[in-house]
Amino acid sequence: MTSIGPELLAESLSLILYTVAAGVLTVVGVLAEQASLQHLGAGEAMIALWLAGLGGVMLYAGAYGIGYQKLLSQYV
Repeated sequence: MTSIGPELLAESLSLILYTVAAGVLTVVGVLAEQASLQHLGAGEAMIALWLAGLGGVMLYAGAYGIGYQKLLSQYV
């Protein structure tokens, strides 16, 4: 029977946590952008701009900041 070394376990846990964080930030960013478009269609421009900015920051953090810089560059 083989045992998982602590380094491999820590690296795997790190990979899983970063993947979950990137996924959550990206999904919430897309939902914020969608809500922004709905508020813009309803005529609430200030809320729409605020949600668009918030969604853009979340998409940037999830897809590029964590997904590309942390995960893809470190593990590929």
